[in-house]
Amino acid sequence: MNQNDDDTDWMIEDEAPPASQPQASKPGTAPAPWRVLIVDDDVDVHVVTKFSLSNVCFQGRRLSFLHAYSGEEALTTLRATPDIALVLLDVIMETSDAGLNVARHIRETLHNNLVRIVLRTGQPGQALEHSIILDYDINDFWCKTDLTTRKLFTTVISSLRAYSGLEQAHRRVQALQQELDQARALLAAVDQHAVIVTLDERGKIVAVNDKFCTVFQYSREELQGADPRLLHAPPYPPDQLTDALQALKDGEAWTDVVSAWRRDGQEVRLRATVTASAELPRRYIVVASVLQALKKPL
Repeated sequence: MNQNDDDTDWMIEDEAPPASQPQASKPGTAPAPWRVLIVDDDVDVHVVTKFSLSNVCFQGRRLSFLHAYSGEEALTTLRATPDIALVLLDVIMETSDAGLNVARHIRETLHNNLVRIVLRTGQPGQALEHSIILDYDINDFWCKTDLTTRKLFTTVISSLRAYSGLEQAHRRVQALQQELDQARALLAAVDQHAVIVTLDERGKIVAVNDKFCTVFQYSREELQGADPRLLHAPPYPPDQLTDALQALKDGEAWTDVVSAWRRDGQEVRLRATVTASAELPRRYIVVASVLQALKKPL
């Protein structure tokens, strides 16, 4: 049945604005409604479903209904409207498995793992319910004759609650991913500019960056597990060492100009900052920049 039939449009007038319109609530206005897509080739199912849910409100948000009458139309709507929270999906429409194909496309083609999918069928004898629940990523399965108004209300609310939790988690993951990307970009910039070495709690070298290997003329394999005295023969300047150990003991970063020697014996003057990790076992991270041209030690 066509969505635009003149004989039926008055019964199922959509409350949802076009997908191109923003859904964010403006100050002083009602919060954006939950989008619910009803997919069924029987217009009466749309009318009854919408009537049964007309007064539903969850988390201060009403329901806004979208309508599709075939699997193809449902997928078109889902592509154009990514913030649909719930799909009430008929199994048998233009084909005997049209709803199942929609469910599979939602997850595998549209990669939409947030929307909740509730399958409904009017012909339970033609659908193997257990097999469908196992083989398809759906969230509920009902025979239409069993789905009373109370059960429909319970199913919709539980679906919206699950969607809300998943949506919040998705936003947190996106925010964390953005922070991680920024941190990686910053680390890449620092990695190009500075020599970086990580020491374990015994003071042995755990890791170095490429610039460290280039400046000091050692391979990463030679440096891993080595004693830093490979780069600075004792004794260390006693005042520097005391200050550094005290700062790290107090949980503070320590910064000063230090000297080290590369493989060929040339001196490298560095401004180094040492920080200690909070977790155990303790790690010490040294980030340093070369201050001046290399020269022969006295």
